[in-house]
This record gives sequence, structure tokens and C-alpha cells, in this order.
Amino acid sequence: MTLRADHVAGAFFILFGIVVHALSGDLPTGQLSMPGSGFMPKIVATLTMLFGLALVLRAKESVPFSEVSWSGGQHALLVTVITAGAIALYEHLGFIVTMLLLIMTLLLVVERRHPLRAGLYSAALVLFTYVCFAWMLKTPLPEYSF
Repeated sequence: MTLRADHVAGAFFILFGIVVHALSGDLPTGQLSMPGSGFMPKIVATLTMLFGLALVLRAKESVPFSEVSWSGGQHALLVTVITAGAIALYEHLGFIVTMLLLIMTLLLVVERRHPLRAGLYSAALVLFTYVCFAWMLKTPLPEYSF
């Protein structure tokens, strides 16, 4: 049997779903009429595992893993490092500052977009997201705390 790209990707998604299920095991699921905090992670993890299984089952349609081009690896690594930095700063800088920095950095450094357009887009996206979560959904978001 030839190992194909979708075998690897599907196996990764199945393992990732298992890890999310294990980590969210202590969270209460609740009921359908009143879901608990563990409801959504478990649904997403289950769907992730199902779609991973679908990838594995249809893997014969993908290219062999040995022929996969890794030309986008540097780009993916850069996005991962920038996102990890934002995650590390999230609780200290708060939602607004961290998300502005994250989106601006991704647009300017990774995508090499025009600075003024990147700034306007970042500000509009963060403001929209903040309004949706903080005001409409009444979700507490971290604030600047240095």
C-alpha cells in the first residue's frame, strides 16, 4: 500500500480530535436545551475525527506522500510562529491589542499587503469581532493588564 497525503492528513485530524476530546473531558456537556461549556468542543472534535476518517477512506485519490511539495513550509512555519506569539501575549495585552497586532503582522509580514489597507482592515475586523463578542454575546474578553 502506498502512503498518500490524505492518509497522513486524515490520521492527524483523527488524532487531533481524540486529543481535544480528552482535554475537554472534564467540561460539562449539559443538554441540548442548555448546553454546557464542553458541548461545542466535543461536537467540533467529533466532526474533525469524522472528516479525518473521510480523508483516510478517500486517500487513494490524493498524491503519494513522498511526492508532496514542501515549498509552502516556510510560509506555514511563519504563520505558526506569529500565531503562537499572539497566543502567548493574549492574556497580557488583551483581545483588542493582540488581535490588532496579529492581523497586522500576518498581513504585513506574511502576505506583504499595503500598510494603510492592512491597518484599516485589521481595525475594522477587530472592532466588528469585539462588538459581536463583548456586546452582542456578552462574552468577557481579556483586557490589557501590564
